[in-house]
Parts: sequence; structure tokens; C-alpha cells
Amino acid sequence: MRHPAAPCLPVSRALPFLTSRRHPLVQACRDARAGGVDQPLLLDGWHLLMEAVQADLAIDTVAIDREPGEAAADTALATLIDRGAHVVRVTADVLQSMSPVRTASGVVALARRPASSLARVFDAGPALVLIAVDVQDPGNIGALVRTAEAAGATGVVAAGTSADPFGWKALRASMGSALRLPLTRATATMDVLSLARDRGVQTVALVPRTGTAIESVDAGAPLALLVGGEGPGLDAAVMAQADVAVTWPMAAPVESLNVAVAGALALYAIASARRRS
Repeated sequence: MRHPAAPCLPVSRALPFLTSRRHPLVQACRDARAGGVDQPLLLDGWHLLMEAVQADLAIDTVAIDREPGEAAADTALATLIDRGAHVVRVTADVLQSMSPVRTASGVVALARRPASSLARVFDAGPALVLIAVDVQDPGNIGALVRTAEAAGATGVVAAGTSADPFGWKALRASMGSALRLPLTRATATMDVLSLARDRGVQTVALVPRTGTAIESVDAGAPLALLVGGEGPGLDAAVMAQADVAVTWPMAAPVESLNVAVAGALALYAIASARRRS
């Protein structure tokens, strides 16, 4: 039996109302859209905002252009008001100026970056850490983070020149996983590998050719999976530091897989092996 939906709370009716695209809040959202470690997170859409509320992310400012229309979203908005967030109502064209997407989805928010560290990513055990090296497409980074959480990974490192996993495109692609999973950036890939070695974590490099079968990996041991960037993959220096290289068999003439797809296959293969053992 289906139960009637809970009534929406009209919390937005008493909010401050902004009508100017020259308001400093609009510029703040545009600055956040450009990204950078000194910029807040730009959250677009009710799903991502509700995930951020569930994750207890510190959300400073929220802009909406209409009533949320769903009880869950209304409840999230009321929770943010109770927590002291600055919530405003804006016109549709002002929200479009704030939003990073072609068609604004009703809400844009600015939040503080979650605390992260390389050590924290390796703290949980037995480790299954995904290390994305020079993965420059934010959509791929977000997809890898989402898959890592789904496969039971204990953390993710966006290493080298990888896209910011907290950039708005990556956040949308991760569907909230980036707000829950231990996640950090590290520009020096060798430092990440050094920490893994110090923690007794075996490093497994995913390569398009000449690697061994993934079934040969001791999946039950603490493990870090390395995936390389679009096109070039992992460079020789990184592969030389890995404990083992693995390759997916592919029918000719296909020579490689999308990094997010290859990473997903490897993560699930390792997770399945762990469940069997």
C-alpha cells in the first residue's frame, strides 16, 4: 500500500530575496565554479545538497529559486536553516548565473571543503585504496570515486595532475560519494607510493598490456590500486614502483579501456575475491 507523501514545508517563503546578478554571492559561486583548493565547494542540485546535509558537511550559503517540492528536500533546507546556513531565495535568472550547468536544477550552495589527509585515506583496514594518477577528466574522477565507495574501497587519492575530486563536475559525477569516502589530493605521486610501502600496502598498477592476470593478486592483503590518466596511462616511473602490474584481457583491435571502466572492473574483481575468501 502506498502512503501519501508528507506535506512540503514552505520554509522558503520567509527567506531574503535576491534579484540582482551583480550580488557578491553570484560572483562567489562563479569563483567556486573555477575551482581551486582555496575555493569552497559548489554544490548544484537537491540530490547533492541532501547528500551533503547527510554527511554533515559545513554548508555556508544556499540559494533557491522555488519551493523544493519534495518533503525530503524541504526537511534538508529546514535543517540547514537550523544549523545557521545563510539561505536565500533568488530569481531563476540569478540562479542560472550561479549554477555551473546549462539548466539550473533549483538550488546552488557553497560549502566548506571536508578535512582530508593522505594518512587518513590509509587508516582503515584492510586497505583497499584507489590511487588515480593524472586522471584529468573530472567526470572520470567522480565516477571512480563513486565506484570505489560502491565496491567497498577504504579511500581514494587523486594524485599527480588529476582533476580536483571536489570540483563541481567531479562532485556531480560522484553522486555524493566524495562527501563520505576518505578522499584527498596529492600532487607528488611518489609520496603516496612511499606511504603505501611504509604502511605495508601492496601496490597494484593497472596497465593496458604485458601485466599479469588480476586473479594472481593477493586480494585479501592491504592493497592500493593505481590507475593512470586518459591516453598515456601510468608512466614508467610509477610502474617501476608498483609491486605488481595487472592487465585486463581485451579482444583485438581494442587496446585499452576508459579509465573509469577499467578501474571499476578491477575494484569489483578485488572486492569479489575478498568476499569469497
